[in-house]
Amino acid sequence: MDLITTTGDLAAACARLARHPVITVDTEFLRETTYYPLLCVVQMASAEEAVVIDALAEGIDLKPFFDLMANEAVLKVFHAARQDIEIIWHRAGIVPHPVFDTQVAAMVLGYGDSIAYDQLVERVTGHRPDKTHRFTDWSRRPLTAEQIHYAVSDVTHLRDVFAALDADLRKRKRSDWVSEEMEVLTSPSTYDVDPARAWERLRSRVRRPKDLAVLMEVAAWREQEAQTRDIPRSRVLKDDAVGDIATHAPTSLERLANLRSLPKGFERSKWGADIIAAVERGLARDPHTLPKIQKPRNNSNGSATVELLKVLLRMTSERYAVASKVIATVDDLERIAADDKADVGALHGWRRELFGEAALALKHGRLSLAIAKGRVVQIEQRSDH
Repeated sequence: MDLITTTGDLAAACARLARHPVITVDTEFLRETTYYPLLCVVQMASAEEAVVIDALAEGIDLKPFFDLMANEAVLKVFHAARQDIEIIWHRAGIVPHPVFDTQVAAMVLGYGDSIAYDQLVERVTGHRPDKTHRFTDWSRRPLTAEQIHYAVSDVTHLRDVFAALDADLRKRKRSDWVSEEMEVLTSPSTYDVDPARAWERLRSRVRRPKDLAVLMEVAAWREQEAQTRDIPRSRVLKDDAVGDIATHAPTSLERLANLRSLPKGFERSKWGADIIAAVERGLARDPHTLPKIQKPRNNSNGSATVELLKVLLRMTSERYAVASKVIATVDDLERIAADDKADVGALHGWRRELFGEAALALKHGRLSLAIAKGRVVQIEQRSDH
Protein backbone atom coordinates (compact mmCIF):
# COMPACT_ATOMS: atom_id res chain seq x y z
CA MET A 1 0.00 0.00 0.00
CA ASP A 2 1.66 3.25 -1.12
CA LEU A 3 1.26 6.38 0.96
CA ILE A 4 0.28 9.44 -1.10
CA THR A 5 2.61 12.34 -0.35
CA THR A 6 2.46 14.50 -3.51
CA THR A 7 -0.24 16.64 -5.10
CA GLY A 8 0.18 14.80 -8.43
CA ASP A 9 -0.43 11.37 -6.92
CA LEU A 10 -3.36 12.75 -4.92
CA ALA A 11 -4.98 14.26 -8.04
CA ALA A 12 -4.62 10.95 -9.91
CA ALA A 13 -6.10 8.95 -7.01
CA CYS A 14 -9.04 11.36 -6.62
CA ALA A 15 -9.74 11.15 -10.38
CA ARG A 16 -9.94 7.34 -10.11
CA LEU A 17 -12.17 7.50 -7.00
CA ALA A 18 -14.48 10.04 -8.67
CA ARG A 19 -15.50 7.39 -11.22
CA HIS A 20 -17.28 5.43 -8.47
CA PRO A 21 -20.81 6.24 -7.21
CA VAL A 22 -19.83 5.53 -3.59
CA ILE A 23 -16.57 5.98 -1.66
CA THR A 24 -15.78 5.56 2.04
CA VAL A 25 -13.82 8.28 3.87
CA ASP A 26 -12.14 8.69 7.26
CA THR A 27 -9.66 11.15 8.72
CA GLU A 28 -7.09 11.06 11.51
CA PHE A 29 -6.55 14.33 13.34
CA LEU A 30 -5.32 15.87 16.58
CA ARG A 31 -7.07 18.58 18.55
CA GLU A 32 -5.61 18.34 22.05
CA THR A 33 -3.53 21.51 21.75
CA THR A 34 -5.48 23.50 19.15
CA TYR A 35 -8.95 25.03 18.71
CA TYR A 36 -9.24 23.77 15.14
CA PRO A 37 -8.44 20.07 14.52
CA LEU A 38 -5.08 19.42 12.84
CA LEU A 39 -5.68 17.14 9.84
CA CYS A 40 -2.92 14.50 9.73
CA VAL A 41 -4.11 11.64 7.50
CA VAL A 42 -7.02 11.01 5.09
CA GLN A 43 -8.02 7.52 4.00
CA MET A 44 -10.51 6.70 1.24
CA ALA A 45 -11.72 3.59 -0.55
CA SER A 46 -13.77 2.73 -3.62
CA ALA A 47 -14.96 -0.75 -4.55
CA GLU A 48 -11.57 -1.29 -6.26
CA GLU A 49 -8.88 0.35 -4.12
CA ALA A 50 -7.97 2.08 -0.88
CA VAL A 51 -5.65 5.07 -0.54
CA VAL A 52 -3.95 6.79 2.41
CA ILE A 53 -2.96 10.45 2.10
CA ASP A 54 -0.32 12.11 4.27
CA ALA A 55 -2.05 15.46 4.82
CA LEU A 56 1.11 16.81 6.53
CA ALA A 57 3.47 15.89 3.65
CA GLU A 58 5.63 18.86 2.67
CA GLY A 59 4.21 20.83 -0.26
CA ILE A 60 1.07 18.71 -0.71
CA ASP A 61 -2.03 20.62 -1.86
CA LEU A 62 -5.24 18.91 -0.71
CA LYS A 63 -7.42 20.68 -3.30
CA PRO A 64 -8.09 17.45 -5.33
CA PHE A 65 -9.41 15.84 -2.12
CA PHE A 66 -11.64 18.83 -1.32
CA ASP A 67 -12.94 18.86 -4.92
CA LEU A 68 -13.86 15.18 -4.56
CA MET A 69 -15.69 15.95 -1.28
CA ALA A 70 -17.79 18.55 -3.15
CA ASN A 71 -18.48 16.23 -6.11
CA GLU A 72 -22.27 15.75 -6.19
CA ALA A 73 -21.99 12.57 -8.27
CA VAL A 74 -20.12 10.68 -5.53
CA LEU A 75 -21.73 9.58 -2.24
CA LYS A 76 -19.23 9.98 0.61
CA VAL A 77 -19.70 7.42 3.42
CA PHE A 78 -18.36 8.29 6.90
CA HIS A 79 -18.87 6.90 10.40
CA ALA A 80 -19.73 9.63 12.96
CA ALA A 81 -19.10 12.24 10.27
CA ARG A 82 -19.43 15.47 12.24
CA GLN A 83 -15.75 15.93 13.15
CA ASP A 84 -14.50 14.85 9.73
CA ILE A 85 -16.87 17.33 8.07
CA GLU A 86 -15.89 20.07 10.52
CA ILE A 87 -12.23 19.67 9.48
CA ILE A 88 -13.06 19.90 5.77
CA TRP A 89 -15.30 22.93 6.41
CA HIS A 90 -12.55 24.70 8.36
CA ARG A 91 -9.80 23.90 5.83
CA ALA A 92 -11.69 24.43 2.56
CA GLY A 93 -14.92 26.26 3.39
CA ILE A 94 -17.00 23.44 1.86
CA VAL A 95 -19.29 20.83 3.40
CA PRO A 96 -19.02 17.40 1.71
CA HIS A 97 -22.23 16.46 -0.13
CA PRO A 98 -23.94 14.05 -0.57
CA VAL A 99 -22.92 12.09 2.54
CA PHE A 100 -24.07 8.97 4.40
CA ASP A 101 -23.25 8.52 8.09
CA THR A 102 -23.19 4.87 9.17
CA GLN A 103 -23.57 5.84 12.85
CA VAL A 104 -26.86 7.64 12.12
CA ALA A 105 -28.04 4.78 9.89
CA ALA A 106 -27.22 2.31 12.69
CA MET A 107 -29.34 4.35 15.15
CA VAL A 108 -32.27 4.38 12.72
CA LEU A 109 -31.92 0.60 12.40
CA GLY A 110 -31.86 -0.07 16.15
CA TYR A 111 -28.16 -0.71 16.82
CA GLY A 112 -28.34 1.53 19.91
CA ASP A 113 -27.40 5.14 20.62
CA SER A 114 -24.18 6.33 18.93
CA ILE A 115 -22.61 2.90 18.40
CA ALA A 116 -18.80 2.93 18.14
CA TYR A 117 -17.23 2.07 14.77
CA ASP A 118 -15.43 -1.11 15.87
CA GLN A 119 -18.61 -2.47 17.55
CA LEU A 120 -20.63 -1.78 14.41
CA VAL A 121 -18.06 -3.50 12.18
CA GLU A 122 -18.09 -6.54 14.46
CA ARG A 123 -21.91 -6.74 14.57
CA VAL A 124 -22.36 -6.28 10.82
CA THR A 125 -19.38 -8.20 9.41
CA GLY A 126 -18.29 -10.46 12.28
CA HIS A 127 -14.76 -9.05 11.96
CA ARG A 128 -13.12 -7.54 15.05
CA PRO A 129 -11.09 -4.44 14.02
CA ASP A 130 -7.64 -3.83 15.49
CA LYS A 131 -7.94 -0.85 17.84
CA THR A 132 -4.24 -0.53 18.74
CA HIS A 133 -3.60 2.62 16.69
CA ARG A 134 -6.78 4.48 17.49
CA PHE A 135 -5.02 6.77 19.98
CA THR A 136 -1.69 6.91 18.21
CA ASP A 137 0.01 10.29 17.49
CA TRP A 138 -0.93 10.76 13.83
CA SER A 139 1.20 13.92 13.53
CA ARG A 140 4.51 12.08 14.00
CA ARG A 141 6.48 11.24 10.89
CA PRO A 142 7.32 8.84 9.35
CA LEU A 143 4.01 6.97 9.60
CA THR A 144 4.58 3.28 10.39
CA ALA A 145 3.42 0.38 8.21
CA GLU A 146 1.05 -0.61 11.05
CA GLN A 147 -0.54 2.86 11.12
CA ILE A 148 -1.07 2.77 7.35
CA HIS A 149 -2.57 -0.73 7.56
CA TYR A 150 -4.94 0.45 10.34
CA ALA A 151 -5.98 3.50 8.27
CA VAL A 152 -6.73 1.30 5.23
CA SER A 153 -8.76 -1.26 7.19
CA ASP A 154 -10.90 1.58 8.59
CA VAL A 155 -12.27 2.45 5.15
CA THR A 156 -12.34 -1.07 3.70
CA HIS A 157 -14.53 -2.40 6.56
CA LEU A 158 -16.70 0.70 6.15
CA ARG A 159 -17.58 -0.47 2.59
CA ASP A 160 -19.11 -3.69 3.98
CA VAL A 161 -20.91 -1.84 6.79
CA PHE A 162 -22.41 0.66 4.33
CA ALA A 163 -23.60 -2.07 1.94
CA ALA A 164 -25.35 -3.95 4.76
CA LEU A 165 -26.98 -0.88 6.36
CA ASP A 166 -28.06 0.59 3.03
CA ALA A 167 -29.75 -2.70 2.04
CA ASP A 168 -31.51 -2.91 5.44
CA LEU A 169 -32.72 0.72 5.18
CA ARG A 170 -34.20 0.06 1.74
CA LYS A 171 -35.86 -3.14 2.95
CA ARG A 172 -37.44 -1.33 5.93
CA LYS A 173 -38.24 1.78 3.86
CA ARG A 174 -36.19 4.02 6.16
CA SER A 175 -33.71 5.53 3.69
CA ASP A 176 -35.60 8.85 3.82
CA TRP A 177 -35.17 8.99 7.58
CA VAL A 178 -31.40 8.97 7.18
CA SER A 179 -31.59 11.51 4.33
CA GLU A 180 -33.40 13.95 6.69
CA GLU A 181 -30.57 13.60 9.21
CA MET A 182 -27.98 14.16 6.50
CA GLU A 183 -29.53 17.54 5.66
CA VAL A 184 -28.65 18.77 9.17
CA LEU A 185 -25.19 17.16 9.01
CA THR A 186 -24.41 18.88 5.69
CA SER A 187 -25.71 22.33 6.65
CA PRO A 188 -22.87 24.89 6.98
CA SER A 189 -24.65 26.44 9.99
CA THR A 190 -23.91 23.20 11.90
CA TYR A 191 -20.18 23.98 11.71
CA ASP A 192 -20.11 27.78 11.82
CA VAL A 193 -19.00 28.53 15.38
CA ASP A 194 -20.21 32.06 16.02
CA PRO A 195 -18.62 33.46 19.23
CA ALA A 196 -21.87 35.36 19.87
CA ARG A 197 -23.59 31.99 20.45
CA ALA A 198 -20.88 30.43 22.63
CA TRP A 199 -22.93 31.10 25.78
CA GLU A 200 -25.55 28.55 24.69
CA ARG A 201 -23.32 25.66 25.80
CA LEU A 202 -23.13 27.19 29.30
CA ARG A 203 -26.66 28.52 29.78
CA SER A 204 -27.41 26.06 32.60
CA ARG A 205 -24.82 27.81 34.79
CA VAL A 206 -26.88 30.98 35.29
CA ARG A 207 -30.28 31.78 36.79
CA ARG A 208 -30.63 35.60 36.61
CA PRO A 209 -30.79 37.94 33.58
CA LYS A 210 -27.78 39.96 34.84
CA ASP A 211 -25.69 36.77 35.08
CA LEU A 212 -26.80 35.73 31.59
CA ALA A 213 -25.75 39.10 30.12
CA VAL A 214 -22.26 38.74 31.60
CA LEU A 215 -22.05 35.07 30.56
CA MET A 216 -22.86 36.02 26.95
CA GLU A 217 -20.05 38.58 26.79
CA VAL A 218 -17.41 36.50 28.59
CA ALA A 219 -18.19 33.33 26.61
CA ALA A 220 -18.01 35.29 23.32
CA TRP A 221 -14.68 36.83 24.34
CA ARG A 222 -13.25 33.40 25.27
CA GLU A 223 -14.42 31.82 21.98
CA GLN A 224 -12.91 34.66 19.93
CA GLU A 225 -9.62 34.42 21.83
CA ALA A 226 -9.47 30.61 21.39
CA GLN A 227 -10.20 30.90 17.66
CA THR A 228 -7.69 33.71 17.08
CA ARG A 229 -4.87 31.94 18.93
CA ASP A 230 -5.98 28.45 17.76
CA ILE A 231 -5.90 27.02 21.27
CA PRO A 232 -8.59 24.99 23.11
CA ARG A 233 -11.21 27.06 24.97
CA SER A 234 -10.11 25.54 28.28
CA ARG A 235 -6.60 26.98 27.77
CA VAL A 236 -8.12 30.46 27.82
CA LEU A 237 -10.66 29.88 30.64
CA LYS A 238 -12.25 26.71 32.00
CA ASP A 239 -16.07 26.46 31.88
CA ASP A 240 -16.24 26.68 35.71
CA ALA A 241 -14.39 29.98 35.64
CA VAL A 242 -16.71 31.42 32.97
CA GLY A 243 -19.73 30.45 35.12
CA ASP A 244 -18.09 31.97 38.22
CA ILE A 245 -17.34 35.25 36.47
CA ALA A 246 -20.94 35.41 35.21
CA THR A 247 -22.44 35.01 38.70
CA HIS A 248 -19.96 37.27 40.55
CA ALA A 249 -19.55 39.89 37.77
CA PRO A 250 -16.19 41.27 39.02
CA THR A 251 -15.67 44.87 37.83
CA SER A 252 -12.12 45.24 39.16
CA LEU A 253 -8.94 43.15 38.97
CA GLU A 254 -8.99 42.81 42.79
CA ARG A 255 -12.44 41.20 42.66
CA LEU A 256 -11.38 39.00 39.76
CA ALA A 257 -8.41 37.82 41.87
CA ASN A 258 -10.84 36.64 44.58
CA LEU A 259 -12.49 34.04 42.32
CA ARG A 260 -11.26 30.61 43.37
CA SER A 261 -11.86 29.04 39.95
CA LEU A 262 -9.13 31.21 38.34
CA PRO A 263 -5.42 30.35 38.50
CA LYS A 264 -3.41 32.42 40.98
CA GLY A 265 -2.14 35.66 39.45
CA PHE A 266 -4.48 35.32 36.43
CA GLU A 267 -5.83 38.84 36.97
CA ARG A 268 -2.35 40.25 36.24
CA SER A 269 -2.24 38.59 32.80
CA LYS A 270 -3.22 40.44 29.62
CA TRP A 271 -6.54 38.58 29.81
CA GLY A 272 -7.48 40.07 33.20
CA ALA A 273 -8.34 43.49 31.75
CA ASP A 274 -10.13 41.85 28.78
CA ILE A 275 -12.42 39.94 31.17
CA ILE A 276 -13.25 43.05 33.22
CA ALA A 277 -14.15 44.83 29.95
CA ALA A 278 -16.38 41.88 28.93
CA VAL A 279 -18.10 41.93 32.36
CA GLU A 280 -18.79 45.66 31.99
CA ARG A 281 -20.23 45.15 28.50
CA GLY A 282 -22.52 42.49 29.96
CA LEU A 283 -23.69 44.71 32.83
CA ALA A 284 -24.43 47.51 30.34
CA ARG A 285 -26.78 45.31 28.27
CA ASP A 286 -30.49 46.03 28.31
CA PRO A 287 -32.07 43.11 30.27
CA HIS A 288 -35.16 43.30 28.01
CA THR A 289 -33.13 42.28 24.96
CA LEU A 290 -31.80 39.07 26.56
CA PRO A 291 -32.97 35.55 25.66
CA LYS A 292 -35.39 34.05 28.20
CA ILE A 293 -33.78 31.88 30.86
CA GLN A 294 -35.38 28.43 31.03
CA LYS A 295 -36.71 28.08 34.59
CA PRO A 296 -35.86 24.74 36.16
CA ARG A 297 -38.98 22.65 35.73
CA ASN A 298 -39.79 21.60 39.25
CA ASN A 299 -43.55 21.60 38.83
CA SER A 300 -44.57 18.05 39.63
CA ASN A 301 -47.15 17.93 36.83
CA GLY A 302 -44.56 18.83 34.20
CA SER A 303 -42.00 16.32 35.46
CA ALA A 304 -44.64 13.57 35.69
CA THR A 305 -45.56 14.25 32.05
CA VAL A 306 -41.88 14.01 31.07
CA GLU A 307 -41.57 10.68 32.92
CA LEU A 308 -44.59 9.30 31.03
CA LEU A 309 -43.18 10.56 27.73
CA LYS A 310 -39.91 8.75 28.54
CA VAL A 311 -41.83 5.49 28.90
CA LEU A 312 -43.62 6.11 25.59
CA LEU A 313 -40.27 6.91 23.94
CA ARG A 314 -38.72 3.70 25.19
CA MET A 315 -41.72 1.69 23.96
CA THR A 316 -41.56 3.36 20.55
CA SER A 317 -37.80 2.75 20.35
CA GLU A 318 -38.23 -0.96 21.11
CA ARG A 319 -41.29 -1.42 18.91
CA TYR A 320 -39.71 0.07 15.79
CA ALA A 321 -36.08 -0.87 16.61
CA VAL A 322 -34.86 2.73 16.41
CA ALA A 323 -32.42 4.19 18.96
CA SER A 324 -34.38 6.46 21.31
CA LYS A 325 -31.72 9.19 21.05
CA VAL A 326 -32.42 9.63 17.34
CA ILE A 327 -36.18 9.95 17.95
CA ALA A 328 -36.10 12.46 20.83
CA THR A 329 -33.82 13.81 23.56
CA VAL A 330 -34.84 14.49 27.18
CA ASP A 331 -34.74 18.20 26.30
CA ASP A 332 -37.24 17.50 23.47
CA LEU A 333 -39.54 15.73 25.93
CA GLU A 334 -39.37 18.63 28.40
CA ARG A 335 -40.21 21.09 25.65
CA ILE A 336 -43.13 18.97 24.38
CA ALA A 337 -44.44 18.73 27.97
CA ALA A 338 -44.39 22.54 28.15
CA ASP A 339 -45.63 23.38 24.62
CA ASP A 340 -47.61 21.45 21.97
CA LYS A 341 -45.97 23.49 19.22
CA ALA A 342 -42.37 23.18 20.47
CA ASP A 343 -39.91 23.42 17.59
CA VAL A 344 -38.19 20.09 18.23
CA GLY A 345 -37.22 17.28 15.86
CA ALA A 346 -39.66 14.89 17.56
CA LEU A 347 -42.62 16.94 16.28
CA HIS A 348 -41.44 17.00 12.63
CA GLY A 349 -41.23 14.55 9.73
CA TRP A 350 -40.92 10.82 10.33
CA ARG A 351 -40.36 11.33 14.08
CA ARG A 352 -43.78 12.98 14.43
CA GLU A 353 -45.44 9.98 12.74
CA LEU A 354 -43.48 7.52 14.84
CA PHE A 355 -43.63 9.28 18.21
CA GLY A 356 -44.69 12.96 18.23
CA GLU A 357 -48.41 12.43 17.56
CA ALA A 358 -48.62 9.76 20.24
CA ALA A 359 -46.68 12.00 22.67
CA LEU A 360 -49.22 14.82 22.23
CA ALA A 361 -52.11 12.35 22.55
CA LEU A 362 -50.62 11.01 25.80
CA LYS A 363 -50.13 14.53 27.15
CA HIS A 364 -53.79 15.41 26.49
CA GLY A 365 -55.31 12.17 27.75
CA ARG A 366 -56.26 10.79 24.32
CA LEU A 367 -53.82 7.93 24.87
CA SER A 368 -52.94 6.08 28.05
CA LEU A 369 -50.32 3.54 29.04
CA ALA A 370 -51.15 0.32 30.84
CA ILE A 371 -49.46 -2.95 31.71
CA ALA A 372 -50.70 -6.09 30.01
CA LYS A 373 -48.96 -9.47 30.35
CA GLY A 374 -45.94 -7.79 31.90
CA ARG A 375 -45.51 -5.29 29.05
CA VAL A 376 -46.39 -1.62 28.80
CA VAL A 377 -49.02 -1.08 26.10
CA GLN A 378 -50.76 1.96 24.59
CA ILE A 379 -54.53 2.29 24.93
CA GLU A 380 -56.42 4.77 22.78
CA GLN A 381 -59.04 6.64 24.83
CA ARG A 382 -62.50 6.58 23.22
CA SER A 383 -64.21 9.92 23.07
CA ASP A 384 -67.80 9.79 24.34
CA HIS A 385 -68.76 13.15 22.79
